[in-house]
This record gives sequence, C-alpha cells and structure tokens, in this order.
Amino acid sequence: MRLSVHTCKLLAAAAFLAVVAACSPIYTDHGYAPPEELLDELVVGESGREDVLEVAGTPATMNDAYGESWFYIGSRFRQDGYRETEEVERRVVAISFDEEGTVSNVEQYGLRDGRTVAISRRVTETNVGRLTFIDQLLRGLGRIDPSRAFSR
Repeated sequence: MRLSVHTCKLLAAAAFLAVVAACSPIYTDHGYAPPEELLDELVVGESGREDVLEVAGTPATMNDAYGESWFYIGSRFRQDGYRETEEVERRVVAISFDEEGTVSNVEQYGLRDGRTVAISRRVTETNVGRLTFIDQLLRGLGRIDPSRAFSR
C-alpha cells in the first residue's frame, strides 16, 4: 500500500505538532493565596476573623508566636520536558490580628522575598551505638522476669 503525498504531509505535520506539544512547558498550581481584589475588601482596624474567613477562606497555616497571624500560600511550578520542576511564582499573604481579633495588618510576599530556612535535624541520641552486641545482650538478660515468662 502506497501513501499519497497528501497523506505523507499530514503525517509529517502531525508528528511535528506532537514534538512541539511535548516540548511545551506544563504549569501546575499548589496552594491558594487570595487575589488582590478580595484582599481589598478587608479593612485594617475594622474587619474581624469571620470577615477574613468569608473573604479569603481558610488559611494554609496559623502562627501565634508574635500575635495571631494567618498565612495563605500559593505557588506556581513549571515543568519543561525532562528538566527538573522549577517554582516560578509564589505569593504569601500574611494577615495579622490584634488582641480583639480585628485585622491589624495585611502583607504580601513573593518569590523574591523568600529565603532558604535551614531545618534543624535534632535527633535524640541513644546509648545503643556505644554498646557492643554482648553488652546489649547481657543488659537484656537482666530485664527478663522468669515468673512472668512461664506463668499463664
């Protein structure tokens, strides 16, 4: 069976479009940060927690360390074919409240405002690493109660 010139051109065009589509970036969104229009509805000094919940929704996280603050975090990631996924956009909205539960401040941060935070990997040390196998075995024997082992 022979393919016509027209069919060959259509197959070549389809293959070209498939290659172009495979190379186009894929964007994915994670989290939620309320848009500017919704944040404009909040009035510093007047809006309360209920107003914020109604306008912006449930926050991603809360912090009570320096007064109550609610955080909304949204990120956009870009995947180019075989390359590693890259975060291209981030919005963090921080809404602070005073003691009465009224909005005291609304701040926004972007990807450029971020910084890397070193996570402390504190691990509780055990004494097992310093003991030999024989030491561990002998310590374990001292904890056996024969009356409990054979009683029913």
